Amino acid sequence: MSVNTQDMEIVHRAFRRESRLLIELIAAVAPGDTARAAVIAEHCRDYRLGLKNHHEGEDELLWPPLLARADPGADVILRMQAQHERVEATLTKLDAAVPAWETRAGADERDTLVAILVDHRAVLLEHLDDEEATLLPLAAEYITEREWASLGEHLVANTPKLTLLTLLGLVLEDADRAERAALLGALPTPIRAIWYVIGRLRYTRHIRRVRAARPRFGTRSSGGPARRGRR
Repeated sequence: MSVNTQDMEIVHRAFRRESRLLIELIAAVAPGDTARAAVIAEHCRDYRLGLKNHHEGEDELLWPPLLARADPGADVILRMQAQHERVEATLTKLDAAVPAWETRAGADERDTLVAILVDHRAVLLEHLDDEEATLLPLAAEYITEREWASLGEHLVANTPKLTLLTLLGLVLEDADRAERAALLGALPTPIRAIWYVIGRLRYTRHIRRVRAARPRFGTRSSGGPARRGRR
């Protein structure tokens, strides 16, 4: 029986959405609005950590067994590794650009950060699309249920619990009822309990704060959440 890899596509959906929204949110921050910059910078760091841990899990737990078993797909796996390196290079640039912008919310620093995120998203989307089309079918055929589950366990083990709640909220946001049930059902019982007790409300408050439209130096804005979309 093949492994169900749909959960990976749901996770990718969140990365696609957030990489787009980060560009829009940062571009909208007025020069000098350090309070707003701090909110978005914190969210950007959560996104960065989630993507880092997601890819490191694949590097350590998915690529080695696939290379050992899926000889016809070796070129695909090697391409995935190269794409990970390209994505990581853009994330390294973010590590310098985010705090530089956050410090004083300068227009030049903001525009530099937006440009880096645009490049990051282009590389990321190329990778996610390719992975779903060519790599996930190999994983479904050659990876065991236990090995697949270890990817989620790696993320849980390497993510601070409050950040994990944020990442879980991001993944669940656009999931339908069946997808939500499957994702939550795969979590360790303590994490699932924490989500229901405090995680849902905390995420709702957090994401409203992140996506809120802010008044611009005395002007009024009605605000509202950003529009959703696959890309």
